[in-house]
Amino acid sequence: MPEQSNDYRVVVFGAGGVGKSSLVLRFVKGTFRDTYIPTIEDTYRQVISCDKSVCTLQITDTTGSHQFPAMQRLSISKGHAFILVYSITSKQSLEELGPIYKLIVQIKGSVEDIPVMLVGNKCDETQREVDTREAQAVAQEWKCAFMETSAKMNYNVKELFQELLTLETRRNMSLNIDGKRSSKQKRTDRVKGKCLLM
Repeated sequence: MPEQSNDYRVVVFGAGGVGKSSLVLRFVKGTFRDTYIPTIEDTYRQVISCDKSVCTLQITDTTGSHQFPAMQRLSISKGHAFILVYSITSKQSLEELGPIYKLIVQIKGSVEDIPVMLVGNKCDETQREVDTREAQAVAQEWKCAFMETSAKMNYNVKELFQELLTLETRRNMSLNIDGKRSSKQKRTDRVKGKCLLM
């Protein structure tokens, strides 16, 4: 089946309860729910600008459990970019991302040309188990970008998706669909990790 050039597939992985769905829902719908409802797999679509035209950002929110390895492998093989989410309140949730990262490398061959973000969610919480420097070291080892977010406080959520699109080198993508500002975004801003948002 040929690649659909107007679709850009982002897959969100992480342990149960780290806030994958909360991040995706906050980004796509601007909503947040306090109750935890386990996800099997959901897909959300958002229109973005891509190579001076419009394309669809397709976000797959995966299950937090490991009972569907075939679905996991399929999501990885179809994915263009990956968000690996852990909770800053759970060291185990960061450790659980190791096998998923290895599986991405195994299926994709290499992650050098693939945007991967390690995301520490729930940074509004005070009971921190994962130090920022510790997570940055993991991100460096995995050669991926790193960011801390709070879906609850809507902190760094839009920035996370903008940064992920900025990491895509094969296509010029941006969250602003009017196309006005994306071409003026300076490369130096990208290198510093700043994001241009609308």
